[in-house]
Amino acid sequence: MAIKTYKNFIDGKWVASSSGETFDNINPANHKEILGRFQKSNASDLNKAVKSAVKAQEGWRNLPAPKRGEILFRVGELLVKHKESLAKDMTREMGKVLNETRGDVQEAIDLTYYTAGEGRRLLGETVPSELNNKFCMTVRMPVGVVAAITPWNFPIAIPSWKLIPALVCGNTVVFKPASDTPLSAYRFVKLFEEAGLPPGVLNFVTGSGTEIGEPLIEHHNINLVSFTGSTDTGAVVAHKCAWNMKQYSLEMGGKNAIIVMDDADLDLAVEGVIWGAFGTTGQRCTACSRVIVHKKVLRKFTSRLLKRTKTLRLGDGLKNTTDVGPLINEAQRQKVLSYCKLGVEEGAKLLLGGNVYKKGNCRGGFFFEPTLFAGVSPKMRIAQEEIFGPVLSILECKSLENAVEIVNDSRFGLSSAIYTRDVNRAFKAIEKLDTGLTYINSSTIGAEVQLPFGGTKGTGNGHREAGTTALEIFTEWKSVFVDYSGALQKAQIED
Repeated sequence: MAIKTYKNFIDGKWVASSSGETFDNINPANHKEILGRFQKSNASDLNKAVKSAVKAQEGWRNLPAPKRGEILFRVGELLVKHKESLAKDMTREMGKVLNETRGDVQEAIDLTYYTAGEGRRLLGETVPSELNNKFCMTVRMPVGVVAAITPWNFPIAIPSWKLIPALVCGNTVVFKPASDTPLSAYRFVKLFEEAGLPPGVLNFVTGSGTEIGEPLIEHHNINLVSFTGSTDTGAVVAHKCAWNMKQYSLEMGGKNAIIVMDDADLDLAVEGVIWGAFGTTGQRCTACSRVIVHKKVLRKFTSRLLKRTKTLRLGDGLKNTTDVGPLINEAQRQKVLSYCKLGVEEGAKLLLGGNVYKKGNCRGGFFFEPTLFAGVSPKMRIAQEEIFGPVLSILECKSLENAVEIVNDSRFGLSSAIYTRDVNRAFKAIEKLDTGLTYINSSTIGAEVQLPFGGTKGTGNGHREAGTTALEIFTEWKSVFVDYSGALQKAQIED
């Protein structure tokens, strides 16, 4: 069967790159399967996309916000209509199991319906003036042209976090997806076209970070960069944006931990840890990569966790017998393998896994064994650095205070969780854990779109995605003063 070639979307038209080159999108569960060929774009393509967004911005911002919301609501309806086929394509190109890719699409549906409603809100404030016959209020204005740069692990959900609020606020967008998952991004953009989004409002360009990602960040007509990816890359984005005096929103890495106290429901905690550590093959920014267990239940918990982890089945995510899919590519698999070797060298005890998996139907994909390390100390690199794979470190704690200290001893601050039956411990954890997300008796994953998403320290730069807080980065505040006194009044000046 002929391999389909997919194009860029610029100014409302599907066009080939001026480079004349393409790259292959492969199935990580079977690297011999090519899902499509995508444009290897260059600076010329990027300039056309930005020019298109600039040209469309004035007309889009002048379209009443409720009308913008109606178009985006139609995108949500189309996501519902195509949910299953979108999920299957996503599993084929990203690898995670089908139930998870359905969840990825559902998150985009939820976010789109929720945020489209902001077209009839976009709330400001009215406040009293210190002077008579004077009215004071605030209104939101769009930032302008937004660069949306997204990762491969949530190839529709995370773009929805950026595109939908940016567009409902009246911005135009140049969207650069990860090169490992361009098919899901392409299909998402097609829904905007079908929903009736005007030409140039959303532009889609595929290619490498070097060829188009960095020039996009630095482009003089880009007003805001919204980036999700690694902390190291995010630091580069921050530097370039600061140097060029443009706004930026960063959602980066995590080294998330679950605390298991001595009064916890251990079976529930085991299931939460399994889901957090091995869901999406550990390739989530919110994945649980550390479990911090009270010494009184350490042996019992570890035994149950080991037994449960051994039951996990690796395979193609499209099969209903699969629990854990492949890693995204060979480079990521080698990175995970290197951390497992490092853990052994550091003195951690390898309880399970730690190797590339090439058995049976998994020979042709980028599979890796679910891995457990025990005897991990807080300063080991496997307890400090983001691995982004199915590798879990088990650490011991002596008390809640000790556990909180271990969790917070990290350059990251995205997600945390605690299993306990003690309400006092739960609220103390909420107060003391230095993370943007905290779960009680649940895993580190499972954010909902009506709440802010993001983290502290090396995880972000203070902005949040999802919820109404997403509007903050995609709008500028304007304070408005209406004086209807008919005379010159001077605030703060005594006559």
